Amino acid sequence: MLASMNTVFVVIGSIFVFLAAVIHLFIFFLESVLWSRPSTWKRFGLKTQEEADTVKPMAYNQGFYNVFLALGAGAGLIMMASATVNQGGIALSIFALLSMLLASVVLITSNPKLWRAALTQGLAPLLGILFLVLALATG
Repeated sequence: MLASMNTVFVVIGSIFVFLAAVIHLFIFFLESVLWSRPSTWKRFGLKTQEEADTVKPMAYNQGFYNVFLALGAGAGLIMMASATVNQGGIALSIFALLSMLLASVVLITSNPKLWRAALTQGLAPLLGILFLVLALATG
């Protein structure tokens, strides 16, 4: 880590980057791998197999957006552990987290009833951004 960063905040921020990545990997599995199961598509508020079949291509695509965001966060974590590219890792992590956070804002503004899903999707990224910015600002 760079001497100009607050190590405690970097560690806490990294934990939230990791959690955000895991959450988005889980969402990927739901949307792109497990979508055919009624227990999965019912979690997303769909009531019939016909609705699930109609939404399936969009859910599949959306799941891959989530896995790509998780991969970006993971790559940022790996880069943050490097002595030579750790600032790039923080930038990549913040970009991935900001994308996750903004997606949660889009979710809740498109359907306020999905506030719980938006909170699940957006809280870890928000906290990760907060702690990584604090690490840079207080180092």
